[in-house]
Amino acid sequence: MFTGIVVDVGRIEALERGDEDMRLAVATARLDLSAAHVGDSIAIAGVCLTAVELGPHRFCADVSLETLARTTFGAAAVGQRVNIEPALRAGDPLGGHMVAGHVDGVGQLLARRGDARSEHMRFRVPHELSRYLARKGSICLDGVSLTINLVHEDDFEVNLVPHTLTVTTLGELAVGDRVNLEVDLIARYLERLMLEPGRHP
Repeated sequence: MFTGIVVDVGRIEALERGDEDMRLAVATARLDLSAAHVGDSIAIAGVCLTAVELGPHRFCADVSLETLARTTFGAAAVGQRVNIEPALRAGDPLGGHMVAGHVDGVGQLLARRGDARSEHMRFRVPHELSRYLARKGSICLDGVSLTINLVHEDDFEVNLVPHTLTVTTLGELAVGDRVNLEVDLIARYLERLMLEPGRHP
């Protein structure tokens, strides 16, 4: 489990593509992994991956065919900067919202403009995910927890404050860029309960 509070921006050092999957190596900038263990979960650009090799400031993870198809990792490149968040531990602050690292789909940046010292961004989501969007609800973009300001059909708008622009990769986005998208877990569970009202303990 994660909260969408990015703790570091790393860089993809190497990609090893197989017939149907991929192994990637990520170097961290500040995050010290010396206390981490093989098998730990780490969110990379919003995708929960399992560390299979570890160094103090480097780790490797395998990316499945399903993940390659559902996320932006299918177009990953060496040198690409990625948001990093290690899994929550007992006692960690819950600064964002509940994030599983299970990407629902890929969104696209439609527009961005300055708004005082912040940046106002508008994204489009796959139509089947738009029902999970709510004004003042939560959404996770490339591993960053954000609050939705406005929803219109398949588009939504967010405002990124200077801190978020500085410590994540979202400030580097250009119109047309694609992002990993995870909708609010609570919205998904509510939908399940509403669709199956007869299932009660």
